[in-house]
Amino acid sequence: MERVDDLSGITAAQFRAAMRHYPAGVTIVTLGQDDGPVGFTATSFASLSAEPPLISFNIAHTSSSIEAMSAADSLVVHFLGEHQKHLAQRFSRDATDRFTDSSLWTPLDTGEPVLHGTPLWVRATVHQLLPIGDHTLVIALVTRVHDNTDEHPIAAPLVYYNGAYHGAHEMR
Repeated sequence: MERVDDLSGITAAQFRAAMRHYPAGVTIVTLGQDDGPVGFTATSFASLSAEPPLISFNIAHTSSSIEAMSAADSLVVHFLGEHQKHLAQRFSRDATDRFTDSSLWTPLDTGEPVLHGTPLWVRATVHQLLPIGDHTLVIALVTRVHDNTDEHPIAAPLVYYNGAYHGAHEMR
């Protein structure tokens, strides 16, 4: 039997079941590390502030990328379109498989990997890490915006809903 949280009175399973019905945009966060690139799928991305330009997302303490994220100075957040479902799935599976296909990415001069075919991404420096519950909230200051959507429009954003990835047009 799953433990009921002392503060909320609900189980983690009850909470997860409810949250499955809230659609979220899909991003991939990438980091450049001395021992190689690191990346993971994040559906908790949010724009936090325009002045200064701050973003946020969460990473689970059980994530294979938590150690790298905790040590990172900078990162890139890629905004995925529905045509990139394969990338979302790749970066939510085993960490050893994420960067094995070098044709999928190129490192920036600052070291972070950038995924090919992603017309919209931002580079940011880590501003604050806040351990909260079983996750860490990452707050980052955007230092570069790459927006090539004029030349390569995103047909529809990729959305995570009810345990699966969907094109936003499928949500209607």
